[in-house]
Amino acid sequence: MPGIVGLITRLPRASAEPQLRLMLKAISYEPFYKTDVYIDESLGVYVGWTVLQGSFSDGMPLRSKSGDVCMVFSGEEYSVDRVTYGARNGNGSHGSSGAGYLLPRYEQDRDFFQNLNGMFHGLIADRARGVVTVFNDRYSMHRLCYHEAGDTFYFGSEAKAILAARHGLRSIDQRSLGEFVSFSCVLENRTIFKDVQVLPAASAWEFKNAALTNQSTYFEPRQWEDQTPLSSESFYDELRSAVISALPKYFAGSERIGIAMTGGLDTRVILASHPPAPGSLPSYTFGGPFRESRDVIVGRKIAGLSQQPHQVIEVGKDFLASFPSLAERTVAITEGTLDISRADLYLSQRVRQVAPAKIVGTYGSEILRHAVMFKPDEPTQELFEPELLANVQQAASTYTEFRQKQHPVTFAAFTQSPWYHHGILALEQSQLTVRSPFLDNDFVRTVYRAPKDYASSGDIRLRLIKDGNPALGRVRSDRGVGGEGNRLASILGRAYQEFTFKAEYAYDYGMPQSVARADHLLSALRLERVFLGRHKLLHFRVWYRDQLADYVRQILLDPRTLARPYLKKKTVERIVDDHLKHGLNYTMPIHKLITLELLHRTFVDA
Repeated sequence: MPGIVGLITRLPRASAEPQLRLMLKAISYEPFYKTDVYIDESLGVYVGWTVLQGSFSDGMPLRSKSGDVCMVFSGEEYSVDRVTYGARNGNGSHGSSGAGYLLPRYEQDRDFFQNLNGMFHGLIADRARGVVTVFNDRYSMHRLCYHEAGDTFYFGSEAKAILAARHGLRSIDQRSLGEFVSFSCVLENRTIFKDVQVLPAASAWEFKNAALTNQSTYFEPRQWEDQTPLSSESFYDELRSAVISALPKYFAGSERIGIAMTGGLDTRVILASHPPAPGSLPSYTFGGPFRESRDVIVGRKIAGLSQQPHQVIEVGKDFLASFPSLAERTVAITEGTLDISRADLYLSQRVRQVAPAKIVGTYGSEILRHAVMFKPDEPTQELFEPELLANVQQAASTYTEFRQKQHPVTFAAFTQSPWYHHGILALEQSQLTVRSPFLDNDFVRTVYRAPKDYASSGDIRLRLIKDGNPALGRVRSDRGVGGEGNRLASILGRAYQEFTFKAEYAYDYGMPQSVARADHLLSALRLERVFLGRHKLLHFRVWYRDQLADYVRQILLDPRTLARPYLKKKTVERIVDDHLKHGLNYTMPIHKLITLELLHRTFVDA
């Protein structure tokens, strides 16, 4: 995905520059990426970057008039300066960076890093001070990996860039492996690779004479946790003001913007709080192969009420036909932070044809409603060797410690988002500029001031929607939440949608083995057409059994897979046989097994 790579080193240029070129090549995997490098031998700086053409960071590097300061910035920053600078400079049109205001701000603002707002990372080479600073955003959403090797500091938006220069690092970290088995992601500031770490959130690390001298942190969540709570009405007023004032910054810029239209409430809060001009905001909803889902039905209705063009992007035969290559690329891009059960790469490739920038409602319910999106998964005990299972148990303990100790908003914004959501975001960002207003600094800071127990006293998003656009407030969500009309009808409608939602999960991923046997005996009735597709797009239990059966056999019954030291060969063979031939439900283990094998083939065996 777009980002920076490089090294800060005392090595001679003849040795350092070829490593930089290898690192840059490792993340330059799309033809629409622009790439460049900046080298300052006097400071020991070798940095390269990829960027989406026309995006906020297009036009790097930024240089001061004196030539003493150079900045390379990746990602996006959302402040009032972004809007005013864009108005003066053609919204960052081709040939000028939308980020151009950042360098003057760095030179004038002593609290430069604290005042940044967005998902980003970057490097500043300041010759006047003899200092190089590597920094990232306060959530660590625009991830930056690093490795220290003697007198050289390697960094990269993707770990694979570091592996390209340091082949000896191509080994799996066993603790991280246990975390992936449990969560489909890696926790804390680790990667799946041994000795490759993630730069902590809100870092501004300084180097002098190519040596790391200061590992400073410019922000801690407790700065927001210690605020005084507001009364219910004052909190609502502050929250609505924060949403309304933030949104114009997320619609600024030269890139064409689209919006992911779902049946939920988060996207609707955005549309109600910042109404787009009719016909100005292309919208799309993701659909599946069986029927129109509730997302599609509600999304189309919301688009119509907002007077915006709408289309359905389907996951169907084309997705299944290209699944083997999509799975490999998903693993290559996400590097142990996501399993292959997602279609985000496939969908983002198609969304890019609509608009290269995407407004999403992601993180809204998590931060406002304290929704927990990931929990420990108990693996099939007889599938893995005891050494790996011990690391799985340790992963659950790490997770529990964070859940118990952290403020619920801190867990949602600073733990769940960068740990669990990173892989999904990485897939999207490999194709698109992704903008989520619900991680805006002012918004998150305001949520910390909520009165006690507000999250359980009703959904505040419904009021935000109705106050912004009453027509949007009259539409029930995909799960039957909100809307207007007869109270009994509302209760029954919501109960029905909840039933169909849970029934679909039970028939698909959550089907017990006893029921799976019966379903297999009745396969001629094609009962999946009754239950599937009402709420979900992806139906891997059925797909692994049918359309993807040959692929499952090819990967999981390969001698290389069966020889992995942490797997029990006979259990793997039994799982494949039971799922494909006898209709049992081993969807989740198959996800993990294929992903782990692709990780090995892509990064370790290579």
